[in-house]
Amino acid sequence: MALTLDLAPTPAARALRRARTALAARPSVLAAATVLLVCVPTGEKDVTAAVHVTAADLASLALVAVTAVGLLRGRTPAIGRTAAAQFGAIVLAAAVATVGSIDPAASLTGFVRLTQVFVLVPAAVLCSLRDRVDQRLVLGSFVTAALIQGVVGVHQYLTGTGASYTGRPIRAVGTFGALDIMAMSTVVSYGLLAALALALGERDPRLRRAMYAAAAFLAFPLAVSFSRGSWIATGAAAAVLLLRADARLAVRSAVLGLAAAVVLIGGLGLGASGVTARISSIGSVSAAPDQSVSDRYDLWSTAGRIWQDHPVTGAGPKAFQQLRDSHAPLRLSSGSDAADATIGFQREPLLSPHNMYFLVLSEQGLIGIVAYAALFLGLLLGCLRRARGAGLAALALLVWVLVDFLYADIGGTTTVLTSVVLGLAARTARGVTPEATPR
Repeated sequence: MALTLDLAPTPAARALRRARTALAARPSVLAAATVLLVCVPTGEKDVTAAVHVTAADLASLALVAVTAVGLLRGRTPAIGRTAAAQFGAIVLAAAVATVGSIDPAASLTGFVRLTQVFVLVPAAVLCSLRDRVDQRLVLGSFVTAALIQGVVGVHQYLTGTGASYTGRPIRAVGTFGALDIMAMSTVVSYGLLAALALALGERDPRLRRAMYAAAAFLAFPLAVSFSRGSWIATGAAAAVLLLRADARLAVRSAVLGLAAAVVLIGGLGLGASGVTARISSIGSVSAAPDQSVSDRYDLWSTAGRIWQDHPVTGAGPKAFQQLRDSHAPLRLSSGSDAADATIGFQREPLLSPHNMYFLVLSEQGLIGIVAYAALFLGLLLGCLRRARGAGLAALALLVWVLVDFLYADIGGTTTVLTSVVLGLAARTARGVTPEATPR
């Protein structure tokens, strides 16, 4: 009696094979998944922990792995010499700073994080964006994530279930919670800019109206996030986007936006008391800064003092929090207040200078700041020269990041979104016509 073996693949094996084939053909699906998975609640985190790994981080690492396999097999185009030099300089600067760190063991986790955020994931996104479909898929994921967070944020504001603001639980924070107070406004800002850019380049009138409607809706949760930094960055990025697309459209949009703000805030009173007070506080950040602004100024000066002690290579990644107390003025607060229904009231420690440029200068020195300046300036100039169609969104998102870095730095759940933005910008700056990119 002959013995036969059934070697036919199981349904699970066939599904896995199809998934691998699909990801190899369109790895941008993982880039879009990275954006969407940012919305997965992570619970209240210990902000002093050295490493936080989220679902979005895991998706970004899967993207890196799939892209690396594609490069080894010759299925994925290389990133190009200019991008390789820019990303390589970041790795070199971080490595030098880690070796010369005041605490190399503690700096090692910082080196890994910097490499992930500013090199590996952006390079993987750059390689994964092979055509216009890929670009629209990733930009659409930004809009979708923003709409999810925007709906949650509006509900929090209207029902009084958000984070505490002026003693009332009305601050929209989405699914991120009070300990990651800037996350929702970041996601919503990215989605608003992506929707606006897609609308400007869309030929289908129904999709164009849908994108304009999405951008208009997202303006409200952005407003009730009460994030002055996100407002400033979004305004600057939208201005650059509209001026690059059509100067006359920029003027009309500014007039319409002002009229809408007057109607919503002045006429209907939506968010009026908090938003108007927050807007008026922007003008007093130099003459009469509030405590949060004063603390930022002190953190910046602290970073400057640390850099003076370690001018060339910096004190090392993750070193700012170790050296803060020995270099900070006595008036610096020990932390910022955070409160919502889940965590109650907490003091969140100030572990960074809240300025990416000062953070790089203090922890990676002159070598680091030159490397980052070369990357950011190269991407910005490339996007300004070549932005068209979906590339307009990459320009707007990059401008948002660069402006936001003036008063914020990496950290929190949405950090990985910065990597995706840099990858989108690198694709636009590279100047390759998406339709002509080989598969």
